[in-house]
Amino acid sequence: MAPPEGGFTIPPGCAINLTRLNRPDDALRRPIQSLQMTSFQPLGLGTCMLEALCIRNFAIIDDLRIPFQDGLTVLSGETGAGKSIIISAVNLLLGSRASAKLIRTGADCAELEALFRIAPNGALASMLAAADCADGDGLVVRRLVSRNERHRVYLNGRLSTMQALSSATENLASISGQHAHQGLLNEDQHLLILDQFGGQLTLREGLGACFRTLLPLIQELKSLNLQKDRQTERLELLRFQHKEILDADIQPAEDERLAQEQLRLRSAETLFRTAQESIDGLYATEGAVVERLAEIQKTLEKVSGLDGGLAPVARRLAEACYQLEDTVDELRHYRDSVTMDERRLEAVEARLDMLRALKRKYGGSLTAVAERRAAIERELLQIGDIEGRMTAVRQQIEAQQARLADQSRKLSAKRKNSARSLGAKVESELASLNMAQTRFEVLLQTLPADPGFEPFLTVDGFAVGETGFDRACFMIAPNVGEDPKPLAAIASGGELSRVVLALKAILAQSDAVGTIIFDEVDAGIGGGVAEMVGQKLAALARYHQVICITHLPQIARFAHHHYRISKHVAGGRTHTRIEPLEAEARVQEIARMLGGATITPKTLDHAREMLQGRL
Repeated sequence: MAPPEGGFTIPPGCAINLTRLNRPDDALRRPIQSLQMTSFQPLGLGTCMLEALCIRNFAIIDDLRIPFQDGLTVLSGETGAGKSIIISAVNLLLGSRASAKLIRTGADCAELEALFRIAPNGALASMLAAADCADGDGLVVRRLVSRNERHRVYLNGRLSTMQALSSATENLASISGQHAHQGLLNEDQHLLILDQFGGQLTLREGLGACFRTLLPLIQELKSLNLQKDRQTERLELLRFQHKEILDADIQPAEDERLAQEQLRLRSAETLFRTAQESIDGLYATEGAVVERLAEIQKTLEKVSGLDGGLAPVARRLAEACYQLEDTVDELRHYRDSVTMDERRLEAVEARLDMLRALKRKYGGSLTAVAERRAAIERELLQIGDIEGRMTAVRQQIEAQQARLADQSRKLSAKRKNSARSLGAKVESELASLNMAQTRFEVLLQTLPADPGFEPFLTVDGFAVGETGFDRACFMIAPNVGEDPKPLAAIASGGELSRVVLALKAILAQSDAVGTIIFDEVDAGIGGGVAEMVGQKLAALARYHQVICITHLPQIARFAHHHYRISKHVAGGRTHTRIEPLEAEARVQEIARMLGGATITPKTLDHAREMLQGRL
């Protein structure tokens, strides 16, 4: 099917294998947008979809660019051409773990990019805006896989984290493989699928919020009970510590002042002797400094009559004598203030020892001691009101527990109805996929609460979790006369593929994922069943962008867009290429899928018949 007028087109047979130029991260969006295609509006797809994928130096792919559109896109080609490598690349862009082993031989790093169209007013757009990664209504995801295992993630050109990548892409795309469906084989996901089918997600989310509110309240009550059990011993310790700090009557910076006083007291004799010697040298002894200055001043004053220039010098010497006399007075006062008091020294040292002990015990400084006193006083107030706090918390728990019980019972009742309905719908879908005798059931079980289980998380004797007290398991009996067994125990890949497709078809209108990728959905099927699978994929493409890797022409004939993936050797290296198929090129590919290596005129006629009305 050709794209609408004005859309992006690629001439039939023209390979998309372009030389890629290095560019800075902030220019990331422009080159990848050059691969955008106009929306395939007749399918009525929602807002989110994968618009382009670029792969460089990844496994056997050197440089590959793939544009995607709405509707059903089929990727076909010989085994080993690189189809599954493309799926691996998408998986990495959705957040799976990277390994340097994936890098193409001879390259230092692999580079993967995808452009997603997103809802401009959706949750993802808001998340990107909050992280300063918003860029219109698109999201460019880029991953660099390095040989040194220092891989990097970019969202709209900004360096990001794996956690942010997983959050951003969780509802953009899902990959359904033959043995690795993201949720179907995981029984933990069966309950989520059931709630999604039954329209119970809002009630489920409310129950989860109630559960998450209840957990910290239960923990707080346990902590208060523990505090109460230890209350007497704790009170004695706190009161002792409070009295010890309070009785010390510590003053701000007291330890510093006492340390200075201790030094003066220990050095009193030296200080007294130094002051006295200074007084003697300046004033008291024969030939003291003051006496000599006075004599010089008088001599200069006498001869200043001979030369007036000496008068200022004589006056300054007179001032110096007065200043020295003042200094001597200060030294006398200081000398007289010096005390040699052994008792005071002992008292100061005892006080310092006590302060040091408090600092070692309560934090290393007098400030820390004061803070400890305040903390003790706060804790004493809390312990004093522990009964009141326990009563308040218990009332909150009982209210939340009643709400949790009510929502758990309502959700469980709805699940029972949804389980019957989902089982019938899956059986109907499987019948249209040539599994008419298959029985499909949703087994709901409850987990009894053990005697030691938290009573506030128990409802009607059942243990309640974040999703209620139900556990779900998909059971299937593909053959008449067999008892249903867990879906994960199915041996046939063909049966599993059809169950995957049946559930996807049922959930199509309620599934939040924009793009669904089927890898080898045709495993184990063929003929008329494959035709039915193709029809089902085309129907699913009315609600999602569907990308399917297949070897079956009965499926490929339903594609709105068909690409052939091939590999060739050039310059001693293997290269993967992708070609959009239109008109005769698509006939040739369908014929190849029908007849293998040898394509006969009959095979070509059969291919044209299969594609009649679709070219």
